[in-house]
Amino acid sequence: MVSLPIYDLSGNKVGSYEIDPDAIAPKVNKQLLHDAVVMYLANARQGSNKTKRRGEVSGSTKKMYKQKGTGNARMGAKRTPVRRGGGHANSRQPRSYYYRLPRKAVQGATRMALAAKISAGSVVVIDQLAMEAPKTKSLAAAFKALGLEGVTKTLATAAVDKNVYLSGRNIQGLTISPVSDLNALTILRPRKLVVTKEALDWIKARATA
Repeated sequence: MVSLPIYDLSGNKVGSYEIDPDAIAPKVNKQLLHDAVVMYLANARQGSNKTKRRGEVSGSTKKMYKQKGTGNARMGAKRTPVRRGGGHANSRQPRSYYYRLPRKAVQGATRMALAAKISAGSVVVIDQLAMEAPKTKSLAAAFKALGLEGVTKTLATAAVDKNVYLSGRNIQGLTISPVSDLNALTILRPRKLVVTKEALDWIKARATA
């Protein structure tokens, strides 16, 4: 059982939260976490790199000079891959890097990432986060009070909050996500995981369900 301190937006401790990482994931499989992170990174690749084949390079298909009698090596069209400016013999073509691990493996990796983050003491719990209007300055000041200025972090809210998202989208090193959309990459990549108490209740309820 781990006791996590709960802070308000001024950086003051206002309570504690008891949670058992073993209830979320009894065992952390590093290989599964690695596979899940590689999957998310691969799926984020654009895959639009391309080079031209010899059929796509401009130029005549006429033989450059006659086969014999010139003293030169025999040569075909100027678009051949052996000449400068010719097409590539093994050209790069647009492709999709997308693939998907089994659903239970992806869900297990997310739970393991949460358990590992809690056990490592890298989770910061805030009492509540309610913003009446988008205000980047207010959210940045809250992170500074929590000692998280300049630290990469993921902020997990209980639900989609437009005002929180608009307030934090320009803060460098911050990713904002509803707790239901967390995955192994968004949890493990930043140094800190910042969750609201309501979001942590959601995680605890899902773990004990």
